[in-house]
Amino acid sequence: MSPLRRLARVMAAFVVVTSAGTAGYLMLGFGWLDALYQTVTTISTVGFREVHPLTPVGQIFTMALILVGAGTVFYMFGVLLEALIDGHLRHRLERGRMNRQIDRLRGHVIVCGWGRVGRSTAQYLSSLGRSIVVIDRDPERLDGIEFPHIVGDVTDDSVLGAAGLEHAHAMIAALDSDADNVYVTLSARSQRPDLVIVARAGSDNAKAILHRAGADRAINPQLIGGRRMAAFALQPNVAEFLDVVMHDDTLEYRIEEITIDAPSPLIGRSLTDTALRPSTGALVLALRTPEGRFVANPGDDTRITTGTILIVLGTPTQLTAVRAVAVK
Repeated sequence: MSPLRRLARVMAAFVVVTSAGTAGYLMLGFGWLDALYQTVTTISTVGFREVHPLTPVGQIFTMALILVGAGTVFYMFGVLLEALIDGHLRHRLERGRMNRQIDRLRGHVIVCGWGRVGRSTAQYLSSLGRSIVVIDRDPERLDGIEFPHIVGDVTDDSVLGAAGLEHAHAMIAALDSDADNVYVTLSARSQRPDLVIVARAGSDNAKAILHRAGADRAINPQLIGGRRMAAFALQPNVAEFLDVVMHDDTLEYRIEEITIDAPSPLIGRSLTDTALRPSTGALVLALRTPEGRFVANPGDDTRITTGTILIVLGTPTQLTAVRAVAVK
C-alpha cells in the first residue's frame, strides 16, 4: 500500500478514536468542549490535568484511550513523515536518474509541448527508434510519460540546455502559441546553428515568421490534415499507400532520404553508372538537387553531385545497401 493511502486510513482511524473518546467523556458527564479537550490532551500525551475528577470507570476509560489513541497518533505522524520523505526522495532520485539519462543522449530529438501534436510526433519518432526528450511546463501533462522529460518553461534557455540541446539532432516546437514557437526557435537557433528545427504554425503569417526566426520547416497541422482528408476523398488508394509506407511499421517497404556527401563514390556519376537498382533492388523515386529543386522519377543520365538527396523506396535491407554504397 502506498504511503498516501496508508495516511488516509490512519487519518480516518484518528477521527474515529477522537470521536469515540469525546463520546466516552460525554457519557462520563463532561460537556462537549471539555470532552473534546480531554480527549485531545489524552491521546496526544501532553500531560495536562484532567478537566474534571475521574471516577474509577473514567480512569479505566482514560487508560484505554491513551493506549489506543497515542498509538494511533504516533503511527499517523510516522506515516505522514514517511509520505513526505519518501515522495521527496523518490522525486529527487527519479529526477537525477533522468538527468543522467538525458546527458548520455546523442542525436536525439527534443519535442517542445506535450499536446496532441507533440504526442503524435513523439510516438512516430519512437516507432522509428529515435531517442526523445519532451519539455512541457505543465507537470500534470507529463504524469506517467514514457519518455525522458523536463518540466519547465521552454522559453527559458536553461530548460533547453537541460534537455540536451547541445547534442540534439533536431527540435520540434509543438507549443500551442505561435509566439512561444517563434521564441523557442530563435533561442535554439542562436545556440545551435546546425540544429534541425521543425515548428508548428497556426497560420501562413506565422509560417513566414518562423522561417525568418530560423526554422527549417514550419508546419500547419490543420492545413496538412485538411489536405490529407481531401486526398482520401479523391484518391484514397494513393493517399493510403503513402500513409502506410511512411507510418506503418508492419509494411515491408519504406521511403527514406539519403544525403550524398563527400567523399561518396556516387558523386559525379549518373544513376546508370551507380547501378543502384540492380545492385540493391531499391527504387530512386526522386532526388533533390543542392539548389533545392526536386526531380521526380529522375532519368538514368541524371548525375549526382555533392549535397544531392536521394528519395528511395525499398525494404530495410535494400535501404541499408543503398546507404552502404553511398557512404563507401
